[in-house]
Amino acid sequence: MISLLKSGGILMIPLAMCALCATFIIFERLFYFVSVRRRDASLTVTLNQLLPKLDYNGAIRACTAADTPTSLVIRKAIECRRLSESEIQDIASSEAGVVIPRYEHLLTPLGTIASISTLLGLLGTVTGNIQAFGVLSQGGTMGDPALLAGAIAEALVTTATGLVISIPSVIFHNYFVSETNKSIARMEATVTQLIYNLKKGI
Repeated sequence: MISLLKSGGILMIPLAMCALCATFIIFERLFYFVSVRRRDASLTVTLNQLLPKLDYNGAIRACTAADTPTSLVIRKAIECRRLSESEIQDIASSEAGVVIPRYEHLLTPLGTIASISTLLGLLGTVTGNIQAFGVLSQGGTMGDPALLAGAIAEALVTTATGLVISIPSVIFHNYFVSETNKSIARMEATVTQLIYNLKKGI
């Protein structure tokens, strides 16, 4: 396997870096979204216990401890509970704009890796074919079989490696974008309901 990867030539170095970065981003984002869902679920239970008792300070502390985008927007809404409903909505929207990038963290690099890994594989195909034709032009009809095989291997290995990196990167990038959109929608629904409850005085 190692000798096969080595046959891909110098382009295997940036491809390997792309693979490592994509793997890190995928696992980091998976852990983040699972952690956020768990903390938000726990926070919902806590708020349902504290807000009916008008324990706003306890609710603010719970939001701070949760430290999720939704919890930070909720905390801001609770801190501004004495303002009008429209003012709270505006402040919550502003805070949401600040915290939403937490959901989108590292998604742009992952999308970039998905694109450039395919292009690097294609570049390897081109350079490998150039070498193969160079061997043929220098060696008569068939050229040196060993050199020809090496050039063809570089073309095939880099292409395959680029696709192996790109395909899961695209899949997970789209998945994380979908999770981000769902999380934002849940945040908006949760905060809207909270503001309504706050103005009702619970």
